[in-house]
Amino acid sequence: MNILIIILGLLPGFAWLLFYLQEETHPEPKRMIALAFFVGAIAAIVSLFLEFFVNCFQSQPVSICIKNPAAEVELTFFSIVAFSLIEEVTKFLAVYFAVSKTKYFSEPVDAMFYMAVAALGFATLENLGALSGSGKPVLLNGLFEIAIFRMVGTTLLHTLTASITGYFWALGIREFKRTRLIIYGLLVATVLHAIFNYLIIAGENLVYPIIFVTLVGFFVLNDFEKLKGRKV
Repeated sequence: MNILIIILGLLPGFAWLLFYLQEETHPEPKRMIALAFFVGAIAAIVSLFLEFFVNCFQSQPVSICIKNPAAEVELTFFSIVAFSLIEEVTKFLAVYFAVSKTKYFSEPVDAMFYMAVAALGFATLENLGALSGSGKPVLLNGLFEIAIFRMVGTTLLHTLTASITGYFWALGIREFKRTRLIIYGLLVATVLHAIFNYLIIAGENLVYPIIFVTLVGFFVLNDFEKLKGRKV
């Protein structure tokens, strides 16, 4: 069962990675792709700790939160937005510090591509955590249901919102207004991420989150096409 969990946890991320590799005009070095994926996974760990603290601060004094931040998650409007913002910012910072200063960050579309790859690393770590759960036994059909939803829902959502940030990042590079457009991109990504999370929490029907992700995906693919072939 543990091997199956690992396979199902890795499958969504690598499946979407193959798709995004087809969108890249000039193939990037494998080591850079691996680096972006890895720092994305690290960003997921950082986000987890930050979310623990944000969640704890909602109901506990700061001193208590510092000693024991792992309180039960309280899903409020504030926490949904805060968690979405934390995840989008950490994904961006991972790519900014690890990839963007290298010679392989040479085209506007690279901003979208590397952001998407980092998001896949982020989502893959989340997937492994979701599938393993709290260590309690999970029925086989339950594992497949979680894996399928995370592939067409959560994993895809992470790559799309990260790609949106990457799109505005690329525009900022071209127009010499990096900070303003990056912030705008992060805000758009955060809003979309928060809406997706709300759709999941608000009802038991997972069709609506998937429809929402599909609609966002059409816009992101169009953004990829706009940036292809344009030099930084």
